[in-house]
Amino acid sequence: MSAITLLEKIKQHPDYHKAGMILCHNGVVRATSREGERVTGLKVEVNHDMLKEIIQEQKKRSGIVEILIEIFEDKLLAVGDDVMFIVVAGDIRETVIGTLTDTLNLVKAKVTSKTQYFAEKS
Repeated sequence: MSAITLLEKIKQHPDYHKAGMILCHNGVVRATSREGERVTGLKVEVNHDMLKEIIQEQKKRSGIVEILIEIFEDKLLAVGDDVMFIVVAGDIRETVIGTLTDTLNLVKAKVTSKTQYFAEKS
């Protein structure tokens, strides 16, 4: 899956004509942790039931046309690899930006857990 594929899928939505904005988030594996340690890889686990619940709830927001999320799990991701795509389509900028931000924060807090792999310290 790619961000382009998700964008094309959103454009096929029957209510796409109501969208005035599509916003995408593309999370990637960073070369360093938040603490500054050198990262060599990342593995992500996903709670799919919680993910479905969050998407369903966020789609109920006024003005939201569609939310699509793809998370790359069950394999070791290298630095620079895509981790997650979130694509939100909606009526106006404030609605779409707020929904993407809230959805991303909920996914990070309740859906995903990650294991980072670090370079050996010399």
